[in-house]
Amino acid sequence: MDDQQQNHLKAYGVAYWVLQKDIELEWLLNYRGGSFMSQHSAKLENELQIRGVSFELIPDSKAAQIREEISGLDVNMDIMKLEKPPKIAVYSPKTKLPWDDAVTLVLTYAEIPYTIIFDDEILTGELPKYDWLHLHHEDFTGQYGKFYAMYKDHAWYRQQQMDYEASAKKHGFNKVSKLKLATVNKIKEFVAGGGFLFAMCSATETFDIALSAANTDICESMFDGDPADPLAQGKLEFNQTFAFKNFKLITNPFEYEYASIDSRPNNQPKRVEEKNDYFSLFTFSAKWDPIPCMLSQCHSSTIKGFMGQTTAFRKDLIKNEVIVMGENKAQSEARYVHGTFGKGTWTFYGGHDPEDYEHFVTEDPTDLNLHPNSAGYRLILNNILFPAAKKKKQKT
Repeated sequence: MDDQQQNHLKAYGVAYWVLQKDIELEWLLNYRGGSFMSQHSAKLENELQIRGVSFELIPDSKAAQIREEISGLDVNMDIMKLEKPPKIAVYSPKTKLPWDDAVTLVLTYAEIPYTIIFDDEILTGELPKYDWLHLHHEDFTGQYGKFYAMYKDHAWYRQQQMDYEASAKKHGFNKVSKLKLATVNKIKEFVAGGGFLFAMCSATETFDIALSAANTDICESMFDGDPADPLAQGKLEFNQTFAFKNFKLITNPFEYEYASIDSRPNNQPKRVEEKNDYFSLFTFSAKWDPIPCMLSQCHSSTIKGFMGQTTAFRKDLIKNEVIVMGENKAQSEARYVHGTFGKGTWTFYGGHDPEDYEHFVTEDPTDLNLHPNSAGYRLILNNILFPAAKKKKQKT
């Protein structure tokens, strides 16, 4: 999985396939870019060849030598055994929206199975059937993505509003914001019970904003039929959020921003140009910090930046206990963060599409056949395999 791999993304699909076949799989953390090792079989070799994934055949003696090298206390490597393929759910509306989801794109490309679920499935108790849940370009505050100023007269926006209002009514809520809050609380319970949550773009901050605003109204009348609470800012409960604290709401319904969390607000001049927009991954101890180490496995420590409605997170608004795994130090912003809640974990990844710097509404989806070695997309796939890792005993 280093620079010699011709298709990093499909390699994760093969790893998932191996787990589906109940074949033992080892993830060699920090060894040649985070490579995978498994017992040879003709079927596995055939699968690798069909999918165009680079591999090496090694004798048992070489495998033993690799394990011995990794076990050394003076090297930052470790072996993580992967046990079973996680059941994956993607939170997405059933109706087509004019933008694409990077996670569903890469899951499809890597040939990793997933199930689409939405508010109906979550509110009727189906979420515990899954191990891993992804949230993407979703607005959990009930403000329809704050697209009102630009798209209120577009058919897709009107249809989305009608669908959400009908769903809220069906589930006994008089506002979409209350429907979304109920969904967010179910997801929070899912994580507390041991679930794995992954979110990108606007889902990262709107999830936390919804949790913090549970006891106030932050939606103006065009969103829910009555004015927002003018004292809403003072009623936010930051002790309820996963990642962010002390942020300021952006209440103007004509402004394409939710809060001060995003360090790259869309309504301000760009501070960084695409040609020099990068963020760096931190190096974690494979033996002592295996979780962030797994989530950061990559063949490159420098990742191309990419924009989104929520692009990056202001570091001063991130809670102290949160682990920052990727940052643009010069801009004092985090791009990739992780934390625990109850028995589960969550990971937030800023930006919309790692291979489309500034993805616009109605733009064609990214063709991942052109980006088989995408470092930015690879971070997503680390999260897919993370739930398969065998729990290790805490070192003392």
